[in-house]
Amino acid sequence: MSWLPLEGIKVADFSALIPGPFSSAILSDLGADVIKIEPPRGDSARTLLPAVFHAANRNKRSIALDLKHAQARPVIERLARWADVVIESNRPGVAARLGIDYASLSALNPRLIYCSLSGYGQNGPWRDKPGHDIGYVGASGGLSYPGSWLGKPARSSIPIADMQGGSFGTIAILAALHERGSSGRGAELDLSLYEAGLFCAALRHGIEEHTDPRAHIWPVNDLFETADGSMLILGIVEQHFWENFRSAVKDLEPALADAKFDTDSSRRKHGDELSRLLKKLFLKKTARQWHDLLEPLDVPAELPLTPAEASRTGYAEARAAVVKLGGERHALFPLWANGRRGGELRRGTPALNADGSAILQELGFAPDEVERILGSARAKG
Repeated sequence: MSWLPLEGIKVADFSALIPGPFSSAILSDLGADVIKIEPPRGDSARTLLPAVFHAANRNKRSIALDLKHAQARPVIERLARWADVVIESNRPGVAARLGIDYASLSALNPRLIYCSLSGYGQNGPWRDKPGHDIGYVGASGGLSYPGSWLGKPARSSIPIADMQGGSFGTIAILAALHERGSSGRGAELDLSLYEAGLFCAALRHGIEEHTDPRAHIWPVNDLFETADGSMLILGIVEQHFWENFRSAVKDLEPALADAKFDTDSSRRKHGDELSRLLKKLFLKKTARQWHDLLEPLDVPAELPLTPAEASRTGYAEARAAVVKLGGERHALFPLWANGRRGGELRRGTPALNADGSAILQELGFAPDEVERILGSARAKG
């Protein structure tokens, strides 16, 4: 039996691409009923980012609506009354033009929790700037410092501001739902993806001037190329792990026994030399050989896997981290609570408008109205 603490919470999700769908994916995993409202041609992620779309929209129902068409207005109004939560990710001003802004929807449902996810927030001098994750991360400080001792700043394959922004949106929604329990009132939430990046960068690096650009990294906590052209992840921070590692490789690289590498502060002081020694050392064996040597000796060492490989490990199986339904596989919310798996795969990723008719009937529309509303969306699509 799964842990589904959000059963009974209803979410109308007008968002697209990554941040909003990521936020509502967490809510849906934990039991919320999420209706995904898509334009007639669908969320652009269906074609731009199909893997992301597939992963971030499981457990949701899809309805296609042309929000600019008069036929959509009564649907929007009934969705507003039905929902506990609305999520949107348009540029500031667009939601108001479409009639799905907080003022319009909260007038219909004062208990509504309304979350806007945008690049630079709903007000301020940057509100109308266009942007995407790499810009939010870079402009907020996340590309200022290297991730490797001898490396340069590099972009992650994971869209940090988009996904953290989505996560922060979920946290804010849950906090607002908690507050509503005592106040009886909804809330308007304005979340900036740029500020999400700044929040993460500030917590990692601080926001004081003249920060040491290597304060957050260690020469022995890095990614190293191996003899087979693959990579090995060495995750040493604590002193006892360093002692275990140095003992394991003493015959392969005697120079590491030098006293100048005895302590963390000294290893940092001589970090360039140490990093170069380690780079040379790891080229002596394959990644698998290094992993098999170091792991039994209590040295934090990992092989970099693809998500597909990681999803099929014994760990993923033992922890039920990946579940399957109707031929689809998904990695669900990463939590166990009171011995129960957090989240559940109740339905796969919906086809565009797969649930349109059922949703409209659920909202109380008569059969002829359903056909008229869906027909207006099909004409636009």
